[in-house]
Amino acid sequence: MSENKLEIIPLGGVGVFGMNMMAMRYGGETIIIDAGMGFPEEDAPGVDIIIPDFSFIDQYRDEISAIVLTHGHEDHIGAVPFLLKEVNVPVYGTHLTLALLENKFDEHRLKAELHAVESRDRVALGNFDVEWIHVSHSLTSCTAVAVTTPVGVVIHSGDFKIDETPVVGPQTDLERLSEYGDRGVLALLADSTNAERPGRTQSERAVIPALETIFEEAEGRIVLSCFTSSVHRIQIVLDLAREYGRRVALLGRSMLRNVETADSLRQLSVPDGMFVSPSEARQMNDDEIVLLVAGCQGDPMSAMTKLATDQHKNLFVDAGDTVVLSARQIPGNEPAISRLISHCYKRGARVIDSSVARVHVSGHGSQEDLRILIEATRPQFLVPIHGEHRQLYRHRDWARTLGIVEPENIVVFENGDVLELGEDSAELTATEYVGRTFIDASYERVEDMVVRDRKHLSYDGIVLAIVAINPTSGELESDPEVVTRGFIHEEDSSEMLADLKQLVAETVSTAGHEERTDYAVIKEKIRIALKRSIQKSTGRRPMIIPVVVEV
Repeated sequence: MSENKLEIIPLGGVGVFGMNMMAMRYGGETIIIDAGMGFPEEDAPGVDIIIPDFSFIDQYRDEISAIVLTHGHEDHIGAVPFLLKEVNVPVYGTHLTLALLENKFDEHRLKAELHAVESRDRVALGNFDVEWIHVSHSLTSCTAVAVTTPVGVVIHSGDFKIDETPVVGPQTDLERLSEYGDRGVLALLADSTNAERPGRTQSERAVIPALETIFEEAEGRIVLSCFTSSVHRIQIVLDLAREYGRRVALLGRSMLRNVETADSLRQLSVPDGMFVSPSEARQMNDDEIVLLVAGCQGDPMSAMTKLATDQHKNLFVDAGDTVVLSARQIPGNEPAISRLISHCYKRGARVIDSSVARVHVSGHGSQEDLRILIEATRPQFLVPIHGEHRQLYRHRDWARTLGIVEPENIVVFENGDVLELGEDSAELTATEYVGRTFIDASYERVEDMVVRDRKHLSYDGIVLAIVAINPTSGELESDPEVVTRGFIHEEDSSEMLADLKQLVAETVSTAGHEERTDYAVIKEKIRIALKRSIQKSTGRRPMIIPVVVEV
């Protein structure tokens, strides 16, 4: 690291959605901004979540002084419990952010030093002076962070949009951001999620007309599923339920927990007597109830999927219900959501999602929101973050047209790149190793090799060759057995299995005495012989496991 230079290293969330995590280093001290998780695609069987690789943390654990959180979404806090198991440092965030995080600590049986902050609070963390600045998003109590360092001020936007009429809480604090702009901002790290979209992102209130129409027209139950952290959306549903004389049942552990958390921190205004239990909802008239359900992404174990497939112990989607999916489709979840919608239709329900009516708006700023942020802060350098590569580059290309930041001062980097900032300079100087870590349902790490083996098995199956060999003579004591799973069709199996058994027998009989009595050697000879034969005859590459039994 060069002296008198600030290093910014994205450890996740740049070039990929989710796993947002950023390191800032200066003078032998480091802070981490956010530590989020992502969700696996179908090429990672048995994996429940993905978190950033912590190899960087292992390198610099002694100099890390704090974790600074922008807000409480899973892609920003989901990896914090795993990170704290590696480096036990204080965590700073708003009250709601920390309350959502504490819910996770219970599951991990973890304790940590937590420090709650409010908007415009400032905390000195060694070489870094951090201020939290309120921004609007789909969750409440969200912030950007302004980090004052010896080389200048760096503003990390977090997830944001410029919502002038939020349902809950204040507007984005453009006044404070402009004050930083007046004093001088060295670099702005800005959310690129919607950088391809022209215009402004709509206010959270933009969904109210469509939801009002649904409440007005629905004659049966309303089953609404949204992200359980979407406090604005939940507040709208509660307000409409009160207006139209319906009561609300919360379904799904995360929905119940997050609503209770938001209510306890006065982030929600809940009318007296609004909530009923699922069993009480079952006894009520259909036009008197709203089911507010977790599982808008079609997770097979979610409350919404259980309702749609008649697996819930109290309730199920039925004819006459109006099902509302008030959320965006996370990339990769489209097939699961499609199946969920199909299940609802088959049960006679009417389904409304954002392709039918405006029941969802984004929480991320579009191009004009970004322009407002850039004009307020007037940074010397602009660094796009939070998005896939195409969003990052289109953010760069569009921002160049504004004339606010010099085109050569808009820097696109990738996870692991080391961006060195001086008082008047920005340069990519190195690359740290940055990978990803697979986690299963028990919060245990799943090794890359295990995932590769699972993919291998799912694509080409397995061939198990079993031979019994006399340890003294090296002769076969019985005919070899070959067992396959997921490899050949039943109608093709008898002839091929006979050929494979014959090949195994020939491989053993033609091997030398020392080869036959060295089980590691004979197993490898069998594996190679089977691999060559199978690949030549079928073109496939099943996992081949020879087993030698000593008789």
